[in-house]
Parts: sequence; structure tokens; C-alpha cells
Amino acid sequence: MGAIYRREIGAFFSSSIAYVFLAVFYVITGFFFAMDNLAAGSANLSSVFSTMFMICIFLVPILTMRLFSEEKKQKTEQGLLTAPVSLTSIVLGKYFAALTMLLIGVSIVFIYGVILSIFGTVAWMTLISNYLAILLVGGAFIAVGLFISSLTENQLGAAVGGIVCLLLFFLVDTLAARVSVPWLQELLYYLSFYSRYYEFTCGIFNLSSVLFFISTTVLFNFFTVRVFEKRRWS
Repeated sequence: MGAIYRREIGAFFSSSIAYVFLAVFYVITGFFFAMDNLAAGSANLSSVFSTMFMICIFLVPILTMRLFSEEKKQKTEQGLLTAPVSLTSIVLGKYFAALTMLLIGVSIVFIYGVILSIFGTVAWMTLISNYLAILLVGGAFIAVGLFISSLTENQLGAAVGGIVCLLLFFLVDTLAARVSVPWLQELLYYLSFYSRYYEFTCGIFNLSSVLFFISTTVLFNFFTVRVFEKRRWS
């Protein structure tokens, strides 16, 4: 897994993906930080974290689109499948490489926190709680994007498919509000990514939401492993 991880980290920075991802992430979050915190004189970073959720919907699939689709397109997939390493290690190596990129991007909030602490009091425990929440959400999004990437050799198709899938997760709340069947409405609200994440931005630490995001991550990584198990034996 370590070799796969180092290889993918190197690939991110040897191409433009890492730089584009981080630049866009920093520019957008920086804009909202300047408008909602510095200009408004507020030490509450909840709006910045809410913005990060939307950023992840559109940027995470771009981060994950090449991880497996490129292997298929360049015909290097068979080398991975026949390598003396488990499929789980391959998937996790790529997953943690993408998660590291997200970690680098999201960690900018600590710089924002230090800047705000110069002018006022920052609720650091709330900031850390929100930080962990966006990592949980982003980790789940990466697992979904990785799964989509494993299904196609077209990088653009993987990116678009990932964005559409994550948007559907985001729109679950809207759909639930229009459903009149009680049990179905309750199920949709249970599957809502944004509602669970929004609790953290309000300072509410919900263990069931933590388990939900971790379970989603494990489930989609498992699906990705199953995709390659099928290819290995086909």
C-alpha cells in the first residue's frame, strides 16, 4: 500500500491536478473567509466550512477521476491486478493519496483561525470539530469518486459521474421534503449528507453521523475492491 500511496502522491504533484485543486480550493475558501469573517468582523467559520462542503462536491471527483480510469486507458491496469499486492492495498493506497490532498487543502482553516485569533476569540474546539467533519465528508466523497473512476477509462466521464452522484447525495434533503410517504421521507433524511454535516457546523457532535460517513467510506471502497476482484478473475 505504501508504494501505491507514494506513487499516487508523486503523480498528483508531477501533473497539474494537485496545483489546480489546491489553488481553486484556497481561492474560493479565501474569498468567503474574507467576506464572511474579515469584512464582517466575525470569528464564526461555519460559513467557510459550509462552502467547503460544496467545493468538495465539485473538486473531489476531479481529484479522483484519474486514479483508476487512467490505469485502464494506459493499459497499466493489468500490471496492478497481477502485482504481488492485495487489491485492498491498491484501493487504499490510492484512497489515502487523495485523502492526503484533501487534508492539505482543508488544513488552511487553521491559518484562518490564527488570523482571527489576532482580532478576537476563536472557538478552537468548534473549529476542530468542523475540521474533522469536513475530513469525514470528504473521505466519503473520495470513496465514491474512486468507485466511479473504477468503472470507466474516460477521466472526464469519471469526473462528471462523480459530480452527478455527489450532487444527488446533496439533493436528498430537497427530495425528502417533497415525498409524502413517511417511511421513505425518514429514510431519505437518514441518508442526507448535508444535514449530517450541517450539525457539525453548528457545533453539534453526533456520533451516529461520524459512523455514517465512515460506513459510507468503507462501503464504497469495498465496492471498488469488488470491481477489481471481478476483473482479476474474468
